[in-house]
Amino acid sequence: MKHFKFKKKTILFLVVGTIFLTTSFKSKFFEIAKQIEIYNTLFKELNMYYVDEINPAEFTNKAIKNTLKDLDPYTSFYNEQDVEDAKIRREGEYSGIGTAVYYTKKGIQIKEVYKGFSADKAGLKAGDIIISIDGQLLKNMERDQLSMFLKGTSNSKVSVEIERQGKLINKELVREKVVINPVPFYEMIDDETGYITLTRFNNKASSEVKKAYRSLKKKGMRKLVFDLRYNPGGSLSEAINITNFFIPKGKVIVTTKAKIKKWSNTYKGTNEPLDLEIPIVVLINGRSASASEIVSGSLQDYDRAVIMGQRSFGKGLVQRYRTLTYGTQLKLTISKYYTPSGRCIQELDYTNRDAKTGEVPKFSDNQINEFKTEKGRTVFDGGGVMPDIEIKTSKRTNVTKNLLKSKAIFNFASDYFYKNPIIADAENYKFSNTDFKNFTKFLETDTTFVTEQERLFKEAYLSSNNSSISKEYKKIKEKLFKNKISEISKNQDIISVLLEEEVLEKYYYKQGVYTHHLRNDEAIFEAVKLLKNEDSYKQILSRK
Repeated sequence: MKHFKFKKKTILFLVVGTIFLTTSFKSKFFEIAKQIEIYNTLFKELNMYYVDEINPAEFTNKAIKNTLKDLDPYTSFYNEQDVEDAKIRREGEYSGIGTAVYYTKKGIQIKEVYKGFSADKAGLKAGDIIISIDGQLLKNMERDQLSMFLKGTSNSKVSVEIERQGKLINKELVREKVVINPVPFYEMIDDETGYITLTRFNNKASSEVKKAYRSLKKKGMRKLVFDLRYNPGGSLSEAINITNFFIPKGKVIVTTKAKIKKWSNTYKGTNEPLDLEIPIVVLINGRSASASEIVSGSLQDYDRAVIMGQRSFGKGLVQRYRTLTYGTQLKLTISKYYTPSGRCIQELDYTNRDAKTGEVPKFSDNQINEFKTEKGRTVFDGGGVMPDIEIKTSKRTNVTKNLLKSKAIFNFASDYFYKNPIIADAENYKFSNTDFKNFTKFLETDTTFVTEQERLFKEAYLSSNNSSISKEYKKIKEKLFKNKISEISKNQDIISVLLEEEVLEKYYYKQGVYTHHLRNDEAIFEAVKLLKNEDSYKQILSRK
């Protein structure tokens, strides 16, 4: 009898639970359907009766992006052109003229010219602004429109009018297949130490790293400096493949945990490694993110490499593309990833964003947790991968961060290029203190680097419409500028390196920047120094 009562209660519980889940599901489904219907009717009314014409695609694009902006910066809606751009980043090739660009109100500004491709052969330079293509003026065009002009069928011709230093120049270019190599440079630093830089984890990353590694081994490499600085990440599978080059087959490389069970996985090395013995130093900095952190974090957890540089970015989230209608896509965050020791190195806690201010708290501001590497060394979660050896730099001021988001460094380097026809060769060039002072003077005329205080003060002055206070305005404006220069000067060590790289690129392409690094970069110098001291290297990896 008791058993029968228990059975009845169990059945009743299951029925109630099923009804609750079904009701909950229906309620949620109804709410989604309701909101979609509200949007549809609103859009219909606006389109029919609003006094001016509405661009449906632009209107919807903005609505979707505003919907997603409060989640995290990696969950994004891609229209058809965005989908094509993302495909190029993943696959590392497209048909075009061989440039990286900025989209401006005047037209398409050349940010970088890739050596040996069509734009380079035609003599285009960084800083040139393409103002018309095949007779079509580009002024005030939207980014989505501009991005379509330079790409096209291989061997097709395109006529461009460019503005360079106030002069107009006409050029004819031929579109061609452009391949973006994720390993743009590898070389022997000395007789036994090889250097490989990986700039992105596109679909060619692991094959190109393997190719570079084997080439350097033939040249006598017995130690490796692997540079992941400024690498924003990319393909999870490529990160797994590259980590597997240096750890045994079957070892856990990364684990993902998602709301959907099928997206929660443990990934192990499935291939035979390239080398389990070669001493490695991995270089990282604050711009090393995502897949870069999977590789550096996993190698650190297995005590397989010494990690050197600055704390990495702290992106412990995984995204996946979902196909939508009409050729569009949604890239959304589906899971968090964990290194072999169990660490999630995610820095920003988007779930607990402040509803009023929009401020996102940091995990590293609260208590972070200890984990152990394979040999028992202590490592931590939250806030990126902490290097085993830190290469210290000055702490960036908020004004410096503002500077680095602007085009001021690029603009100065472009101006420098035309004022200085000849500089020292790539290996020996040095950006001097005098050059830095000239940069601060250049900022007096640059309009892209404006602090919040300068912007607000200018707006207040213009809105006052009072010419009698122009002298006072000028004095305060000068004082604000001096404060700005004072703040960025605190980071002269960081800014000078970036200026040096930008200048070198204008004369010697990216290749010149890497050649310069090989002989002048402090982190590379320290990495080689450590690799030459076998006892110190082993001590770091066994230190508890």
